Amino acid sequence: MLAGARPEDAVLQCGSGVTASHNLLAMDVAGLPGAALYAGSWSEWVSDPSRPVATGPNP
Repeated sequence: MLAGARPEDAVLQCGSGVTASHNLLAMDVAGLPGAALYAGSWSEWVSDPSRPVATGPNP
């Protein structure tokens, strides 16, 4: 599932943090605890224009 990565190295994010929290719970139930949740997710990230965002046909 994690292609050899440790769950502790995963940071889950989505559009607003809601769906990612479900994934975090699912990982824990599946015996893969320790992932982090970026609660603000994409909504928070793009609210600050100084943060990098890839755009175009090949982001």
